[in-house]
Parts: sequence; structure tokens; C-alpha cells
Amino acid sequence: MSWGPFSLEGKRAVVTGGARGIGFGIARRFVEAGADVVIADLDGELAEKKAVSLAGPGEAVGMAADVTDAGSGEAMVARATDAFGSVDILVNNAGIYPQVPMLDMTVDLWDRVQNINLKGLAFVSKAFAAAMVAQGTGGKIVNIASIDGLHPSMVGLAAYDASKGGVVMFTRNLALELGPHNINVNAIAPGGISTEGTAAPLEGSGMTEAEMEAMMQQFTARIPMGRMGDPDDIAKTAVFLASSAADYMTGEIMVVDGGMLLS
Repeated sequence: MSWGPFSLEGKRAVVTGGARGIGFGIARRFVEAGADVVIADLDGELAEKKAVSLAGPGEAVGMAADVTDAGSGEAMVARATDAFGSVDILVNNAGIYPQVPMLDMTVDLWDRVQNINLKGLAFVSKAFAAAMVAQGTGGKIVNIASIDGLHPSMVGLAAYDASKGGVVMFTRNLALELGPHNINVNAIAPGGISTEGTAAPLEGSGMTEAEMEAMMQQFTARIPMGRMGDPDDIAKTAVFLASSAADYMTGEIMVVDGGMLLS
């Protein structure tokens, strides 16, 4: 198929947390749209396997990466440039969302959420922005935020909501800084998305399986479109933001939530 103005042919991208869920959905669509992609994930072995599974005009390779490690951004830049010659697109997707009420929150867990979801995203962005500025050919940074960065969805996500609210404002401020370098910085705010890890935040919450199912049904009932989202709903939006179709957009937060915030 022809991707027209949404084509990523000739572009080189890195997707963090790219071996599962939304991240892998984005990597798959990027390769289909013609981009060469580095799938960077904490599970490097899985990232390599997922990279091999992709077929399209673009190519894919995998690597192990922990966004909380100092130098991880530079390592991802190096992997992309070694494999493909340059880097044009960064998707900051890596993140965690444990559900723990603030009254039960520990300092260690709070710091872990912020270090992955916000601090890691910020300093990976710094490394890629520096590489893009040095290349002098512009670039695209797409951050995966959340509707919880705009409005809380449920009790127990205080740490997550704080981190994603930070991602929203970081996106806007970095867009101001990098605009003169022709680097677009935008974010996607997904609503409820069904992935392999959807139930993971509830593990250890003390809820029974029936209670978890009931909660998810109540959550879905609040979505005007009547369904949870799919990773591909976010992936296609990411293709748009990474393509020339979004060349005159920066600092924007695209809500993709089936209308949930309207309710």
C-alpha cells in the first residue's frame, strides 16, 4: 500500500519499550510505512525476536535498553546510526503503571515510576535531540503520555498520573526549545488500551479476578465508543506524528481515548 504523506520511507526510528504492547504496535506500523526501526526494550532477547518477526519495506533490529541507565539514550543513538546511518525519529514509549494508593506508596516505588516514565524519557530525548541537531536534518520526537496526564482515571495511579502530567509539560517545553532546529516534539495521550500488560498494575492490589473484571467492565462502560483501544489505534497516530503530514505540528498532545475524557 502507498502511505502517501504518511510514508516513513528513508527514515530511521527508535522505539523504547518496543517489544510489547503499544511499543511493538508502533514498531510494526513504522516498518510497514517504510522506516528502519530499532526496537529497544529492557528485554533485549525479546526485542531481537520481535525485530526478526517484522516484514515490510523497512528493516528492524533489536537491542537491550534500560531508560533509567545513564547513557542509555546515547547507546540507542549509536545502535541506530551503526545499523542504519542516522536517526530521525524517537518514540518514547517505555513506561510502567503500578496501581498503588498514595497512602500505601513507598518512596522507592514513587521514584521508580518517575525515573522510568519521566526522567528516563527526558534524558533519552536529550540524547536524541543532540544527535538530531548535529545531523542538521531535523527530526521527530513522539512521547507516549496518557489521558491520566490530563485527568485522573482511577484511585491508585497518583505516581503514574504525576509522571504523565510531567510528560505533557515536558513535551510542550522541549517543543519550544527544539523548534528552531526543525525538530517536532509531540505526544499521544492514550486512553484504555488492551495489551499483554493491561492487568499487570492490578497484580498485588488484593483484588480478586472477579473484582478486576468488574472494574474493567466499569471502565469500558465510560468509553463513548464502547470498547477498549488496541495498540494499533496508537500506532497509526504515531505514524502520523512521525511523518511529513505533521510537519507543522509541535508541542501538541493528541488524545486517543475513544472519547473517554468527554464522559
